[in-house]
Amino acid sequence: MIGLFDWLARPFLHALDPEDAHRLAIGMLKFAPLPRPASDDRRLATRAFGINFSNPIGIAAGFDKHAEVPDALLRLGFGFVEVGTVTPLPQPGNPRPRLFRLDADQGVINRLGFNSEGADAVLQRLAARANGGGIVGVNIGANKDAPDRIVDYAHLIERFAPVASYVTINISSPNTPGLRNLQQAAVLGDLLARVVDARERVAKSAGPTPVLLKIAPDLSLSDLDDVVAIARSRRVDGMIVGNTTIARPASLGSAATNETGGLSGRPLFALANRMLAETYVRVEGVFPLIGAGGIDSGKAALAKMRAGATLIQIYSGLVFRGTGLVTEIKRALIDALERDRQDSLKDYVGADAASVTAEPWPP
Repeated sequence: MIGLFDWLARPFLHALDPEDAHRLAIGMLKFAPLPRPASDDRRLATRAFGINFSNPIGIAAGFDKHAEVPDALLRLGFGFVEVGTVTPLPQPGNPRPRLFRLDADQGVINRLGFNSEGADAVLQRLAARANGGGIVGVNIGANKDAPDRIVDYAHLIERFAPVASYVTINISSPNTPGLRNLQQAAVLGDLLARVVDARERVAKSAGPTPVLLKIAPDLSLSDLDDVVAIARSRRVDGMIVGNTTIARPASLGSAATNETGGLSGRPLFALANRMLAETYVRVEGVFPLIGAGGIDSGKAALAKMRAGATLIQIYSGLVFRGTGLVTEIKRALIDALERDRQDSLKDYVGADAASVTAEPWPP
């Protein structure tokens, strides 16, 4: 059923404007009679942030921005789903067009700008499926015109802790002016301290809620030193490396290359992998990492894990490869385990981090 759905939908969706195609895909997932997936091979089981994942493959924030289809995505075989980015109040984001496919490069540029239906709408949907099972994280962001963005993040933690498997602090989107400034050491420590305090205030009623920090792949290595040190000192539970990039590799050949926004997909892989490995060696095993950026094959997924990822997230790869990419990655990971006579994925995590960080800079 899933293969048929993918085979029928992909060519039609690819012929549409990218944002129209995305909205149609969400609509199709709402009504598609998707069966529950087969149980995952036990060797894919992964534990991170105190949570047991049946497999390490998640769908990144940005696909299901408003928590409309998390259960349908879980039925596609994902080990976890991250919804959002969610802002406290509804906001429209940037004007269209704001989403561009780079077909020749297998990449995507977006400048959506945290378009969100707001916390109330998302909270209502997540509360309605609270007993539905599965791991659903919530990616949160500040409103564009918020007088105090740190207040927005603390407020959202308090609201979503009762219904989220984990919460991700997104301060790395390039499409909200000034947002990435929150990654600077001068403000990041205060942000994380207030977020963790908010989490602790509601822990008695909400239970333990892991807090993750999502960073940009465009940080300098000295800035990364600061970010990781602060994340460790403020006792976050993990990091996601990384978001889209404002860089434009010279190899890009698509017509939309010069559009403003964040670049994702295959052209991001080398930079994101390097930043993941750099983060891994700085974290020193204090908390796990989620690797994102450019995963469009089983080989790329395994490379991401070997660079330091305990879990991985995909999104842009689905645009070009379809939902069959999830099955392909699972099969590639199992094949690697059998080839190497391993029983679990944990021995791959960070195995190549030292060699990746030894490569010339910039990647």
